[in-house]
Amino acid sequence: MIKTLYIVRHGQTDLNKQGIVQGRGRDTDLNDEGRKQANLFYNAYKSVPFNKIYISALKRTQQSIQQFIDLGIPYEKLPGLDELAWGIYEGQPNTPETKAAFLKIMRDWVAGRLDNKFEHGESPNEVRLRQLEALQIIMSHTEEENVLICMHGRAMRLFLCLLTGKPLTEMDSFPHQNLVLYKVTFDGEKFDIISFNNSEHLKHD
Repeated sequence: MIKTLYIVRHGQTDLNKQGIVQGRGRDTDLNDEGRKQANLFYNAYKSVPFNKIYISALKRTQQSIQQFIDLGIPYEKLPGLDELAWGIYEGQPNTPETKAAFLKIMRDWVAGRLDNKFEHGESPNEVRLRQLEALQIIMSHTEEENVLICMHGRAMRLFLCLLTGKPLTEMDSFPHQNLVLYKVTFDGEKFDIISFNNSEHLKHD
């Protein structure tokens, strides 16, 4: 039996629009554009027979797929799917100083220093540990053939590394935008990405 994971990033929030990092500690709402994206995704995928929906503990993920929940599809919140915590930089204005700090931490991660993190934040290795727990829960339900997962940008990049066996240093090889789709199949042995960074559904008004 093939298990198919439809993994989407949440819709746009005002902080996304402003280029401000939210992270795990900012429980923001979708804005008008985010709600429009959610509607477009729903219209494109409402005929998929989803057995279960998994979301993070942050409300922007639930708001992004609420229309599927309204169909009566069971859902579960997994904190393991939460965004990486950016600590003291969450919600901070996009200044030259914050940009420099982010550039440095990204370079650290690409260079393999995956325990590095901002003050009060999380490292990629810490996020990986909680994602492993979330994945274990999702994959333990073998009867769920089609699963919808709504999560967050940086966390999604790390999650896709986890699924495909790529080192976390290659997280940036998974581009994304708000409410973009990665469709991943599991054949009992390995995960395969069969739809990569798919935004076709967002092109229809």
